[in-house]
Amino acid sequence: MHRFLILFVVLGLSGCMAAPGPAGKPAPTETAEQGVVKVPQKPSRKAAKMFVDVVTAVEPVAETMCKEQAANLNCDFRIVVDVQDPEAANAHQFLSRRGQPILSVNFAMINTVRNSEEMAFVLGHEAGHHIAGHLARQEDSARQGAIVMAELASVNGATTTEIKNARKLGAVLGMLQYSKDFELEADRIGTIIAIKAGYNPVIGARFFSRLPSPGDEMLGTHPPNEKRIAIVRKTASDYLLAPDALLN
Repeated sequence: MHRFLILFVVLGLSGCMAAPGPAGKPAPTETAEQGVVKVPQKPSRKAAKMFVDVVTAVEPVAETMCKEQAANLNCDFRIVVDVQDPEAANAHQFLSRRGQPILSVNFAMINTVRNSEEMAFVLGHEAGHHIAGHLARQEDSARQGAIVMAELASVNGATTTEIKNARKLGAVLGMLQYSKDFELEADRIGTIIAIKAGYNPVIGARFFSRLPSPGDEMLGTHPPNEKRIAIVRKTASDYLLAPDALLN
């Protein structure tokens, strides 16, 4: 699997995963501004090699931890590069149509991280979302929120359109209910994955220090950066003192 994965990543970094534009480069993406085109900046050879090395180390650790912690899940991770996303650094986790967990990062993310520790933590964090079952839990929370809000609107004499809008609002509020907790849980799992893969997550979490903090807004999707750095430090310290305790 590693041989195929590395080949997949290398092809992605060379721009072959996207529809080719001029000179075989990734197809440019048009923005909302008429005539403005952004083309993702490919990582340097050094950055590309760093990414491949980190993937090779992190992927088997994430799969093993997934099988140990969530045997009911598909733990066959596939790590891909989004070569067509020209926006800010981004990484996310989703499921393929067959239920395979996909960890996706864009060129900007590979260009933004300063070292292998940061890249390992980012990948570990995204794997953590899958291991903790966050997608399914988020969908369930959204479903429950939609039902509750629709029922409240109905008993208060709302129209069909108002009930429909209430259901949509409830789904959004339901998704946000645990989003901050999910991020911290993924940080915790990602910390352990990074350590077991041979990286220092405390150094990796310095990535947060360069990002604008989202604060602690009631309807925010992410917790404050300071809280995330703190959970990484505590998890790393606890794991090094008693590794088995954090895996149960």
